[in-house]
Amino acid sequence: MASCVSGCSSVMRFCQKLNRLKTLEDDVMATSLKRCLSTVDLALLGVGGMVGSGLYVLTGTVAKDTAGPAVVVSFIIAGVASLMAALCYAEFGARVPKTGSAYMFTYVSVGEIWAFLIGWNVILEYMIGGAAVARAWSGYLDSIFNHRIQNFTESHVMRWDVPFLTHYPDLLAASILLVASFFISFGVRVSSWLNHIFSAISMVVIAFILVFGFALADPVNWSAQEGGFAPFGFSGIMAGTATCFYAFVGFDVIAASSEEASNPQKAVPAATAISLGLAATAYVLVSTVLTLMVPWHTLDPNSALSDAFFRRGYSWAGFIVAVGSICAMNTVLLSNLFSLPRIVYAMAEDGLFFSVFSRVNPVTKVPVIAILVFGSLMAFLALIFDLEALVQFLSIGTLLAYTFVAASIIVLRFQSDKSTGSSGGGGIKTDASSTPSLNQSGQQVDPPVAVNETQTFAQDSGEPKEYESFSDKLQLVERQKAVKERRAAGTLKACWEPYLGRILGDCEPGEVVAFSVLALMVSAVSLCAVLVFGNNQLHLPVWSFTLLLVIFSLVFLLSLALIWVHEQQPNHKTFQVPLVPFVPGFSILLNVFLMLKLSPLTWIRFTIWLAAGLLVYFGYGVWHSKEGLREKQGQEVAARYVVLPSGSLVETVQNVQPEGHTHNTHTPTLDNPPASR
Repeated sequence: MASCVSGCSSVMRFCQKLNRLKTLEDDVMATSLKRCLSTVDLALLGVGGMVGSGLYVLTGTVAKDTAGPAVVVSFIIAGVASLMAALCYAEFGARVPKTGSAYMFTYVSVGEIWAFLIGWNVILEYMIGGAAVARAWSGYLDSIFNHRIQNFTESHVMRWDVPFLTHYPDLLAASILLVASFFISFGVRVSSWLNHIFSAISMVVIAFILVFGFALADPVNWSAQEGGFAPFGFSGIMAGTATCFYAFVGFDVIAASSEEASNPQKAVPAATAISLGLAATAYVLVSTVLTLMVPWHTLDPNSALSDAFFRRGYSWAGFIVAVGSICAMNTVLLSNLFSLPRIVYAMAEDGLFFSVFSRVNPVTKVPVIAILVFGSLMAFLALIFDLEALVQFLSIGTLLAYTFVAASIIVLRFQSDKSTGSSGGGGIKTDASSTPSLNQSGQQVDPPVAVNETQTFAQDSGEPKEYESFSDKLQLVERQKAVKERRAAGTLKACWEPYLGRILGDCEPGEVVAFSVLALMVSAVSLCAVLVFGNNQLHLPVWSFTLLLVIFSLVFLLSLALIWVHEQQPNHKTFQVPLVPFVPGFSILLNVFLMLKLSPLTWIRFTIWLAAGLLVYFGYGVWHSKEGLREKQGQEVAARYVVLPSGSLVETVQNVQPEGHTHNTHTPTLDNPPASR
């Protein structure tokens, strides 16, 4: 029996080790990287990550094959859906201004192993994404020269016919990646200025397309004689929305760059909103122009814009469009090469990945080794692999990251405010934790908060003033009373206490919310599985299909309601997602739905990659985790506070020794009064 209990306790300790949270430093603004990016820099990075080859290829493909001219509506809906995920990234980027994006956000709120798996998938996402864009860049440039580059390579270098490999080594794609990696290794300012140049050219070309395109617009192309505005109906619009959603992937580069932002608390949310707004406007207007210039059913999916100008008699405009397309793809390449090394750096800095990648060049203030190594790996992928079959794999990693970030927002917002650092990021573990004092009845009181509230109420400058008037004193008393009556985050709201107090009142703060988030995730997966597979693969009868939809929908909505009736953390100075938990909840539902729409082969590849990641984590990361080392150091001395009947506070310091040894305890009495602790 004793051995069974000992084994269970060992398993529990190991599970706690896997789910430990990252402890942030007291000063979250401290970094070995260089903080120099402004709001404009971050916004252009976001625009560069979103407005790429999709503007020149995706618009024509969706318009012809899926939605018709209603692709405009598809882009609007996709933009709103992307906004829900972007808001979650913006809040985390402002509250936790550290590089790592979704990996870091998951680490500080959900747990270590989940953070590692998110980071592991984001690494693959950026590697395949960068290699795919480089291949597209190479192919587009080669088509301008009538495929002479491909013909020369096949004739004078080599050609092979191997499954999953390209027919010839794409030297041009590999070269552009190596050159871009070389420039990015010179520092964040060089990367930013390169992105500014290519983004400016791309915006000028987009402006040319819009002005010249609207001059050539013909409303007849949206008329009934050409099939109407929505020839594929509502289902076509929604199918187009699912495809257009991926056009907005790339805004996470802003959150990944928050550790290099001068003022991340303001710059990250503003840059996210600006970049997403510009990208959505560009996609909507360009798709409008394209479907008004020529009939939607005659579009060339591979080069829709160039072909549209050519058919209207302006073939010279195709050259300008080609220049804009190449510059847009350059910005996406820079975005991938900029973000990938910083994800790797964040994981290595935490000890979960090989430490060599955490080294920062003292001159350029960037992780040069991570940039060059992973830039070379990306170039190798672009050189020999046929990436068309792997492109869909990008989606699952991105959607999984969006899902975990949205869930992390809910967990963080309703998490009990255990400790706060100087950043004001309540609910996030920091090294500077204050010790609350206890009264004689054992209840927690918090005099320091009342003092701070008094000082804040007195003057914004932080200087206390004398309250001479009765009105001032009355307001001060009311404010102190409100502070004392403020309920902790994760507890039931006072207005719901008479109705739900008997059922939920005895639960620990955050316990019901944690269970509800789990139920939310399970019900979202179940609901989307019924929607995606219920009619076709499972062949469910109408009555059972409807019944399952109703049940899982009610569980999903009930989970949201249970979360909502609990107290959130008080509003901080940084940006916060509105309408929590509803915005993150529906973002989770959308992301899960899109993930289940992916092919089974994508899920098989995803499982294999996850298995490889688990090998890396259990073989290296779990043993070198800095959080694990911090826990070992903290176990050497355990401190606790005891309240004596007299009301005095006593600190006992106990040395942790192996079982069976005598514990020597030193109990000093504190000279300071309890409130000073």
